[in-house]
Amino acid sequence: MLIGIMAFPLFLLAFLIFAPIIFLTDRGPVFYNAERLGKNGKRFKMYKFRSMFVNAPDIRLKDGSTYNGENDPRVTKIGRVLRRTSIDELPQILNVINGTMSLIGPRPNLPPKEGETLSRLEQRRLEVKPGITGYNQAYFRNSVSAEERYVNDVYYVDHLSFGLDVRVFFRTIKCVLKKENINIQEEKKEIAG
Repeated sequence: MLIGIMAFPLFLLAFLIFAPIIFLTDRGPVFYNAERLGKNGKRFKMYKFRSMFVNAPDIRLKDGSTYNGENDPRVTKIGRVLRRTSIDELPQILNVINGTMSLIGPRPNLPPKEGETLSRLEQRRLEVKPGITGYNQAYFRNSVSAEERYVNDVYYVDHLSFGLDVRVFFRTIKCVLKKENINIQEEKKEIAG
């Protein structure tokens, strides 16, 4: 929580700059609030700056992950900037402050659909708080399948340490500045229908 409080001015600055632009794009909400699973499967609302047009359809890949191609027509112009720079994730500082997320950890899971159960890998990810960034985001971001992300997240859970968190933190900065692995590779773009 202390890290979230220390990072709050960064969120506030981003809000003051980007909130009016996001709103004026299509007069929609500034934030995208999504229900996610946190530690031990507890549901919570995750906050992001909205990067898509209002009422954009939900497009999923065959592995169940969200489609996020480079030329996604659902994404606004400012949304492309927010995603490319990961500024869209800054409102999650509010989640860190309210204790539902941490700075480093597996990215939050979508809640299972009616009658759906979580795989063993998905369950293992929930042993720790989800993070704004994590091992998978630092090293692979969106370039791997959902299954590979879960394997990477479990690696993090099994090797949890302050040293690993420090490496993930600095690797995330490098990944964002170099704009690495932002979008799913085109050859993996098999959209579920």
